[in-house]
Amino acid sequence: MAMKYIKSFVLVSALSLVSFASFAQSVTATGSTLDDAQAQIAAQAKQAGASYHITEAYAGNQVHMTAALTK
Repeated sequence: MAMKYIKSFVLVSALSLVSFASFAQSVTATGSTLDDAQAQIAAQAKQAGASYHITEAYAGNQVHMTAALTK
């Protein structure tokens, strides 16, 4: 009986991860300014039909930005 519950729990957990993975996607962009990189991120989000939030930005010789897209 306990094994049945364990199998059910594992199945539900696996399906939850698959479901979450289908809605979250990470994208990156490189530009000469923060606005340029963010505009590229926004364009990628619009093309995917998703919203985005910036998760990382680094400015050196160029700006590198990472964002998570969610639907």
